[in-house]
Amino acid sequence: MNNIYESTHPLVKHKLTRLRDQATKPKKFRELVREISALLTYEATADLLTRCVEIKTPMAPTIGEDLSEKIGLVPILRAGLGMVEGVWELMPSAEVWHIGLFRDERTLKPVSYYNRLPIAPTVSVCLILDPMLATGGSAVATVDILKNWGVSKIKFVALIAAPEGIEKFHSVHPDVPVYLAAIDDHLNEIGYIVPGLGDAGDRMFGT
Repeated sequence: MNNIYESTHPLVKHKLTRLRDQATKPKKFRELVREISALLTYEATADLLTRCVEIKTPMAPTIGEDLSEKIGLVPILRAGLGMVEGVWELMPSAEVWHIGLFRDERTLKPVSYYNRLPIAPTVSVCLILDPMLATGGSAVATVDILKNWGVSKIKFVALIAAPEGIEKFHSVHPDVPVYLAAIDDHLNEIGYIVPGLGDAGDRMFGT
């Protein structure tokens, strides 16, 4: 599909393998989530706009480039929180806005419980962060919220996705690019990605 980018980087593949391993403890799991998030963000931000700035090096004046777009990070609570630090290391000036959604385990539909976005957008680019793109419901709902807020440049960054979630997301928001570490095989009968990595939030927070 257009606008779906699955990473081919060896470091991403290596770290994702360790992340999937059920023997990986929460501390190491959190570290790997941060590291993979940073690597995916590097790929997802290749088209950010810059402006020319004049600086002085120890040797001579020169012209460099500075980011010209204000960036917002939107982690979907709760598992998306684990991705923020990895992205923040690359873009420490990025704003962070939280959106709380949980999946009703009976209907598999997203339920919103937290949204503190200001009335008008304060950023021009939003990176939505969520380790899993499973059914696609939370991803679609979050993009709906951001578009209604007034942001037009949105990217979705996830660790793994199921084909069903990608198809649902792409059918509603084909203009939003999705950056992934891997596309897995399928969703099981309870809406979990297979082979996946289990519940990202539980493994991250040791619950």
